[in-house]
Amino acid sequence: MGTVYGDIRPLRNRVIVRHIEKGQQKTKGGIIIPDDDKQERGIRPRWAQVYKVGSEITEVKEGQWVCIEHGRWGRGVELDTGSEKFEIRLAEPESILLVSDEKPEDIYA
Repeated sequence: MGTVYGDIRPLRNRVIVRHIEKGQQKTKGGIIIPDDDKQERGIRPRWAQVYKVGSEITEVKEGQWVCIEHGRWGRGVELDTGSEKFEIRLAEPESILLVSDEKPEDIYA
């Protein structure tokens, strides 16, 4: 995975997300759900947090959580803003299914 330094600004109709749901999950009830990526049961929508949006995007805002159709996001790139490092991905705006102002609990269920 490559690293981008500094801050970025998406163009027009682009949505950049971070904190995409991946890896082992644990429900509020304590059930551990193993990482199922790259397996048939792993083909499902996933939640991610909106990092930045382009000027033409009006449906979602920075900081909101969105549920994206499976596979409708790009490969991750590490972003180093100088104050923090995290992975970002480009999400297809037309593949956003749901939006939430708060991080969903039990995001797997």
